[in-house]
Amino acid sequence: MPPSLEQIPGWFWPADQRLFDWFLSDERPGDLLELGVYMGKSAVLIGRHLRRGERFTVCDLFESDAPDAANDAETSRSYSTLTRRRFEENYLAFHDALPDVVHGPTSEILAHVKPDSCRFVHVDASHLYAHVREDVLSARTVLGEDGVVVFDDYRSEHTPGVSLAVWEAVANLGLAPICVSTQKLYATWGDAAGYQARLLAWLSTAEDMWHTVDELDARPLVRVNVRKKKAASDVAELRKVAAELKRTSAELKKTAADLRAGGPVVRRALRWTRRIVGRS
Repeated sequence: MPPSLEQIPGWFWPADQRLFDWFLSDERPGDLLELGVYMGKSAVLIGRHLRRGERFTVCDLFESDAPDAANDAETSRSYSTLTRRRFEENYLAFHDALPDVVHGPTSEILAHVKPDSCRFVHVDASHLYAHVREDVLSARTVLGEDGVVVFDDYRSEHTPGVSLAVWEAVANLGLAPICVSTQKLYATWGDAAGYQARLLAWLSTAEDMWHTVDELDARPLVRVNVRKKKAASDVAELRKVAAELKRTSAELKKTAADLRAGGPVVRRALRWTRRIVGRS
């Protein structure tokens, strides 16, 4: 069993872990939903924010057959090692009980999650346009007022179907982006400006994060990432240079003191001068 979240396989980077924690700490009530779980890395974090009376539902094909040939090719190529058992083992290494597991395509999710019931939805399932578009519509249906939806791979070169479906929702379906990381887009069909104001206030105090605010068709969009830490080798080299400078400074101070006091340095110089003069 993995002793830490970082040892669960998956693409869930530190910036998004910090953003998930921030969005999920919001006080508004509602259930949680994840479409596409892989090995459970993000599900484990989401599960930490499950409150009394709330429900956490996850949906994935796992090792089952996909509903169409294109989706089957996608899962066979990218997720051949994924099984429900591995997901459940990883999740239970961190939590006492499993979430509600829907073992099947995400197109079935509306039969398991009520409309307007969720405060947070993470979409990380198929990358095919037709499937992502359906996931967008499902997320809109299940989200409550001011609920947040997060789309993975919204800008990767190998997932144009995700990009098209997500930005189509922004252009045509009223989806309002709140912020983006390198991997995920965070959005709402509610009050994006309110989220952005609170997010910027938090980011201004988060020393491990950096952000910028860009304009997106006259609407602000916050870009977020973690600050890069100096490599350990760089830090060690800086310490080595600092120590050498300290030693050199001490030696220079000692030499200056000797010159002022006629100490050993001066005496050595005089002896050397006498020897040279004596030979001439």
